[in-house]
Amino acid sequence: MDEKMDIEERKLSNGETHLGEPLANGTKSPNKGNREPLSQRVKRLVMANLLVILTVAGVIVGVLIGLGAQYAGLTQTQVIYIGFPGELLIRLLKMIIIPLVVCSLVSGSASIDPKALGKLGGWAMLFFLVTTLIASTIGVVMALIITPGSGSVVKPKVQGFGDDVPVAKEVIDSFLDLIRNIFPSNLVSAAFQSYATSYKLVTKNDTDGNLTVSVEKVPYGTDQDGMNILGLVVFAIVFGVALRKLGEEGEILIKFFNSFNEATMVLVSWIMWYAPFGIMFLVAGKIVEMDDVGTLFASLGKYIACCIIGHAIHGLLVLPAIYFIITRKNPYTFLWGIFTALATAFGTSSSSATLPLMMKCVEENNGVSKHISRFILPIGATVNMDGAALFQCVAAVFIAQLNNTPLNFIQVITILVTATASSVGAAGIPAGGVLTLAIILEAVGLPTNDISLILAVDWLVDRTCTVLNVEGDAFGAGLLQNFVDRAAKREKEAELSEVRLEGGPSAAGPERSPLILPLIGPAHLIGVRDSAASAKKSLAGEKESVM
Repeated sequence: MDEKMDIEERKLSNGETHLGEPLANGTKSPNKGNREPLSQRVKRLVMANLLVILTVAGVIVGVLIGLGAQYAGLTQTQVIYIGFPGELLIRLLKMIIIPLVVCSLVSGSASIDPKALGKLGGWAMLFFLVTTLIASTIGVVMALIITPGSGSVVKPKVQGFGDDVPVAKEVIDSFLDLIRNIFPSNLVSAAFQSYATSYKLVTKNDTDGNLTVSVEKVPYGTDQDGMNILGLVVFAIVFGVALRKLGEEGEILIKFFNSFNEATMVLVSWIMWYAPFGIMFLVAGKIVEMDDVGTLFASLGKYIACCIIGHAIHGLLVLPAIYFIITRKNPYTFLWGIFTALATAFGTSSSSATLPLMMKCVEENNGVSKHISRFILPIGATVNMDGAALFQCVAAVFIAQLNNTPLNFIQVITILVTATASSVGAAGIPAGGVLTLAIILEAVGLPTNDISLILAVDWLVDRTCTVLNVEGDAFGAGLLQNFVDRAAKREKEAELSEVRLEGGPSAAGPERSPLILPLIGPAHLIGVRDSAASAKKSLAGEKESVM
């Protein structure tokens, strides 16, 4: 027994006792003579990142299929058939958006204290507003440096895009539409329609003695196709807060929404494994659709480069720098964790459609809690449009340069502020940013007809916009998780300090029984044993005397 004890003590002193046991991060500590072979390590890494690898492979193969099919002389019908698997992916993601957004926001806002909810929402809106303003500034600066519209003397002509130019809308009407959509008149119709202002010309005959005819442009409301996600988000948050106020009466409904949300996330996890296949055909179909790419890139190449470089600067330098400064964590590890969602954003070109996958990625790979991700990400998908704001600023300066219209300082500030504000109302759908570009052009007095040039290359620029939009949402969720963790740590330290103060020397000591010996060091054990032995002897002597 003594020999065994000596061996155990040696192991403890050398740290060999815990060899082979799992560490806190889930990896195994090195075991003597039992090292994992290289093939096993490679296999483990591949299996852990299988979805990311499949997604990257899907994008690359899709590009190759698209480039190869361009020379096959396919008909329009055959091109549609090639894009069919990608269309299925978009339909699956859109199918899951409404239950996911509503249930996640109801359960998220019901599970967070209203004061904490207001604080989290305030920090999120501040982050989204600051990053969008930075993105708008980068867009204006990049367009003024590269000058994409000054090189070509004649405007490039693009065929087939004149009918898609959105109708010019007054700035005040655009913001009133935004407020109206926050309060939908019908929740069911909000799932597939949103409010939009149109105009009609009303002729009036003035009867002031002179025969004069005046024409007035009068706004009136119409319902346009497209989900009113802003109204659904606001309703879900308010409804969740109301359920929390009910107390025990609202618990049953909160549990229902929690269960519904969990079931929806299971469906999302199944859809994620179809995503690489769908993305492959989405990319291939879009490349096959391109006509006369050389001419398009020759005339609008500087504009495309300006947008993509601006998106790269904001997405790879600015947002990671903000995340690192605040959290002191590696931002590129965070980006790797959401790579599947970013690739899906590139393929679908819709931040709303990417929302289900983004939730799954930040929760499973980046350690963001469900309460944070399911509350912040739906709001971010609606409000945070960094990529759209940057592209709109570049497009506005580009159109001004094409028309030889110099922009003064006031107009540049107007572009910045209008782009930041109007991106909030941009729909999270493909080409959603182009619809709000007309607001910026109207604000600075530029012609809206030139939007047809932007639409010609929007299929490419809009993809990098969407990637930047969803990346900003994910970093916002990560920063809020860090904020919550810090607050919890401060509360824990405050509790510990209170406990220490209560147990300090100034506090009155607890009453002790005289029969309980205090804990003492090993140096005094001999004295304790001797006193105990002498006490026993005296008791034995007393018994003998009594006998």
